[in-house]
Amino acid sequence: MSVNLTTIKDGIGVLEISGPLLGGDEIDAFRSGVHRAIAQNLSKLVIDVTEITFINSAAVGVLVSALISYSRRGWQIRLAGVNKAVYTILKVTKLNLALQSHDTREEAVNSFV
Repeated sequence: MSVNLTTIKDGIGVLEISGPLLGGDEIDAFRSGVHRAIAQNLSKLVIDVTEITFINSAAVGVLVSALISYSRRGWQIRLAGVNKAVYTILKVTKLNLALQSHDTREEAVNSFV
């Protein structure tokens, strides 16, 4: 499992996550990546989950926390590369209504206004 934060341009960051998000160290790394993005004032964040194989409730909690933190600042988050398994979790939790999802990282980056 890996988490990489990259600055693209103009305050846009991409948080790329790979592997399963099942808890423990993986969730801590995910949370830490979101905190680094906030500390770097990346007001637009794409969370690229193309390589995610599974998420659980702990990962959903990090997504909700990130969404709240970004929304309170007037910032924006997008998801990229959501597969069927991840989308199912987002739909069950209704996060699909709060988080915009895009097929590719490029589409997600270009979606920011």
